[in-house]
Amino acid sequence: MKVVKILIHASTWFLPILLPLVVWLLAEEDKLKRLSLQAVVFHIVMTILITVSAFLSFILIGIPFLIVFGVIAFIIPVIGIVRALQDREFEYPIIRSFI
Repeated sequence: MKVVKILIHASTWFLPILLPLVVWLLAEEDKLKRLSLQAVVFHIVMTILITVSAFLSFILIGIPFLIVFGVIAFIIPVIGIVRALQDREFEYPIIRSFI
């Protein structure tokens, strides 16, 4: 299960929505299903935010948002990987209260 959690978090850099979605469909454990669903929602939200920021960067207001959202999209999965390696619980910020 530890390896699957690491793969869910690392899927940010390969198969960002597909891998957590497959895990969500195939997993037996509720915690694993919850984590993979949170990852799917996180990837979708970050994709939308980065896309809107990139579009708004043409009028310069999107550049700071693009930087901030890009850093968040990189840092949060790294924290999740570290917590999975330490066998500690991790929930994606903001999404944890809705799912």
